[in-house]
Amino acid sequence: MTRVNLVAFENGVGNSRDVVLVKGVLEKLGCEVSITALDMRARRRRRPGIRRGLAAAHHWLARVRGSSQRSDKFQPYDVNIMLEHLWPEHFHLARYNVVVPNPEWFDQADLRLLPKVDSVWTKTRHSFEVFAQLPCRTEFVGFDCEDRYDPQVERQPGFFHLAGKSRMKGSGRLVKHWAKHPMWPLLTVLHSRKSAFEIVNAANICYESRYMDDDELKNQQNKHMFHVCLSETEGWGHYIPEALSVGAVVLATDAPPMNELVTLDTGLLIKSQPSGTQHLATTYEFDTTSLVSAVEIALKMSHAEIRQYADNSRTWFVQNKKDFQYRVGRALNHLLYGAAT
Repeated sequence: MTRVNLVAFENGVGNSRDVVLVKGVLEKLGCEVSITALDMRARRRRRPGIRRGLAAAHHWLARVRGSSQRSDKFQPYDVNIMLEHLWPEHFHLARYNVVVPNPEWFDQADLRLLPKVDSVWTKTRHSFEVFAQLPCRTEFVGFDCEDRYDPQVERQPGFFHLAGKSRMKGSGRLVKHWAKHPMWPLLTVLHSRKSAFEIVNAANICYESRYMDDDELKNQQNKHMFHVCLSETEGWGHYIPEALSVGAVVLATDAPPMNELVTLDTGLLIKSQPSGTQHLATTYEFDTTSLVSAVEIALKMSHAEIRQYADNSRTWFVQNKKDFQYRVGRALNHLLYGAAT
């Protein structure tokens, strides 16, 4: 049985969901999975001076132990899988070290350590292209999200934007532009109480910042036929495949990797322009004229057209879930045995 240690900073949102999803697929593949949940102190230990000292100490300790006793006693895991960042103080605990990065958060501290890892598993093909240019072994595994589908919820022709805590979802520009079109239908915006964007009051925008339990959130996701997901960049972006899981028509930024998840078969793509960079990622800004066109197209859709988009979205989600498990299993085999299966 392959022993896997998942190493991640638990932030209560995306990272925490990643841990649950990766643990689940590894267990389906027959792995024994442990979780090393890191806190803010661990994040501070990623600073270069502290990191170098810890790495040197662990290297010395491994040499001392290896000279007198079996090394596998001091490597309790076959594989460390590190989510988002590299955590060097845990390198010595496994025979192999893997990182599953988000390019927009992969910083200089990570880049300096990249040659020391055995493999980079990317969530998107765009991320694969980014890391394939760097000094590392790279493999595309894709990713997954929770299935939010509830067929008991009656669908309504409403628009939904799940902003959450993120400042990278284009929320500020979206609400400013939506407010300029009072004839557009109601846009429900779910966001954190500490909003990362400026609130624009308008009769056709409903802001929800109160605590919403998971059942109510799931109801909101299912009842809205149209989900507006105008991310500037994403490592994966759970709210996009979650929208596909409920069979929504997704209005998404036409830029990588967002247009890798949403295609013309599953949604409406909004033209965009590069607006900057964040670490290894390019950020994009949606085109307001393209947004107007997409909303007008959505409003004119027939029930049959909406049903076809919903079926395509749901089909993509189900197939992606199967593919993810297969690709993770294949990547593990490549790592442990060095041969394709």
